[in-house]
Amino acid sequence: MERTFYSHGKLLLTSEYVVLDGAMALAIPTKKGQTLKITHTGSKNNSIHWRSFTVEGDCWFEDTLSISQHGIVSLKNTEISKTLCEILMAAQRLNPLFLTQVTERTVVTQLEFPKSWGLGSSSTLINNIAQWAAVDAFSLLFNSFKGSGYDIAAAQIDTAFLYQLAHKTPSFKPAPLTWTFTDQLFFVYLNKKQDSKEGISHYKASRGSQQIDLNYFSAISEAMIAVTTLGGFKTLVEKHERAISEIIEMPTVKELRFSDYSGAIKSLGAWGGDFVLATGTAVEMRYFKEKGYETIIPFSEMSL
Repeated sequence: MERTFYSHGKLLLTSEYVVLDGAMALAIPTKKGQTLKITHTGSKNNSIHWRSFTVEGDCWFEDTLSISQHGIVSLKNTEISKTLCEILMAAQRLNPLFLTQVTERTVVTQLEFPKSWGLGSSSTLINNIAQWAAVDAFSLLFNSFKGSGYDIAAAQIDTAFLYQLAHKTPSFKPAPLTWTFTDQLFFVYLNKKQDSKEGISHYKASRGSQQIDLNYFSAISEAMIAVTTLGGFKTLVEKHERAISEIIEMPTVKELRFSDYSGAIKSLGAWGGDFVLATGTAVEMRYFKEKGYETIIPFSEMSL
């Protein structure tokens, strides 16, 4: 018997950091995601032989997990193995029948994007495991990782959406983008993966006791959906970047790296790494290539 599950990757367009405190955010699922395939071998041995593959087809993680009434134990006991066991045991707590059948299983995960891109190798895994275990993916996330949960919403939806965490309860709704200027929007990879946990810790430390106008960011998120011109979009980007910069006490990515660029540049997610969103023509993207940023993806190729 074989079962396959799939989840989309994610990108947060607005309300990075402040989404954690309840601001409404605009996000998109990506065309590329991750699959998880389970095969039962028939052997009467309650275990999992797990293999994870990169987009290039290289096996980057492999381990054997033994399942018993006392928990789930890995053969290799690496940090990655421990995290995987914790996720699976969290799924068991949500569904006590999960993994109770005495059988040997092989699990293969396959990423469709480079791990370093920060498009959700963890969130797509959690959503896939939640589907397998027949549990709520948000509950599984909050029981095993920290974060706002927007990446779980992205894993499940097939259009841009608005996401909000109100009183620790996630909600999201489709918000299809009707932008006519997507041919002038590009995602530029900054050649490093940013640590989201580190970014969140910095935000909480910088925020301190300052009062943040969450409605301001929610309004920008909603205005982003309704904007009809590239000029209007650039204005919203610049307002958003300035506001986040003041909260986290960090210069904007444009000030730091691309001060002489003519278009607008929007940080995405934790500042300092992964992708930025840049406005401009395909010809103007040469600016980034000349600075050593070779991975430049048109909006239409990234967004589902």
